[in-house]
Amino acid sequence: MSSTVAAHETAKPDTMKTIPIHSAFHSPPSASSSAARHPSAGPLFDQRGRAMRDLRISVTDRCNFRCVYCMPRSVFDKDYAFLPRNALLSFEEITRVARVFVARGVRKLRITGGEPLLRKDVDQLIAQLAGLPGVEITLTTNGVLLPKLARRLRYAGLDRVTVSLDSIDDATFRAMNDADYPVADVLAGIAAAAAAGLGPIKINMVVKRGANDRGVVDMARHFKGSGHIVRFIEFMDVGSSNGWKMDEVVPSREIIERIHAVFPLEPVGPNYVGEVAERWRYADGSGEIGVISSVTQAFCSTCTRVRLSTEGKLFTCLFAHNGHDLRARLRDDGDDAALDRAIAAVWAARGDRYSEIRTANTARQRKIEMSYIGG
Repeated sequence: MSSTVAAHETAKPDTMKTIPIHSAFHSPPSASSSAARHPSAGPLFDQRGRAMRDLRISVTDRCNFRCVYCMPRSVFDKDYAFLPRNALLSFEEITRVARVFVARGVRKLRITGGEPLLRKDVDQLIAQLAGLPGVEITLTTNGVLLPKLARRLRYAGLDRVTVSLDSIDDATFRAMNDADYPVADVLAGIAAAAAAGLGPIKINMVVKRGANDRGVVDMARHFKGSGHIVRFIEFMDVGSSNGWKMDEVVPSREIIERIHAVFPLEPVGPNYVGEVAERWRYADGSGEIGVISSVTQAFCSTCTRVRLSTEGKLFTCLFAHNGHDLRARLRDDGDDAALDRAIAAVWAARGDRYSEIRTANTARQRKIEMSYIGG
């Protein structure tokens, strides 16, 4: 999902529409009030009664892969303008925002990208976030940099990782990532993460008909009994660059049927309210798998996720096209109470349910790219 360029020097026009939230930041606080200096505590609920529990933090829009469903090379080529370094939120700014979210009930922080391990010294951010009370810190990665970084990440306070791997067949995987990375590099990263204690490790496979769907059973077979959890994800119309077509979606029910025919499965209840993966365990007790059915079985009604982009825009849906600018407010003289009011206003107005209303027409609408906001 991002280029091998390690620096963030190339400028990129900011094409995402920003919704101003100046009024929320600049409502006049009482100078003597403690509430003016510190954010409120307690959960927030949106228009559909959904609490905010999961903050996804994108730390870079770059990636060393060019996955066909995320960063197709035809768009993200050598001339593509990524965000300049000074546009990115600093680790201190990210931690400040996260602190406000945690006070409002967020209990999981997920570091994403692009490829988050391309962000220099990302373990320092994790160490800062680890100081926040009562949160689980996770990270999603393509895995190839984990052999170098897994122990540093664990030492900094990372709880676990999710690794993207779209096929166990080397030729298919190289075609999917379009950067000639072999499966062996990802498997080495998974092994390094396991050795560092970053488990249970979840392995995400985006299933696209005609590209890698024939390898579903092979993927299940490879990781069965390993202690890792493979999650099969329906190909989604995230962004506007991946040429999504409904007939390329393999319904999760079909995926379960294929695996069940070889390795009998039994349904398992969710770990928590709002869990997006439907869980299944092997009847012989050798582990479990999951399916994520955003296309065929929408789970909007229980979605508790909010997303912070690399340069500080807040998105309340993976399929959104509008963001709410927090960076400008972070860099003026607003205090945390003002930041909290702005975040609360955004969440209180949230009514997103894209997957429930998806049609061929909505699929063609311009949306944020997965590489920009994370999956």
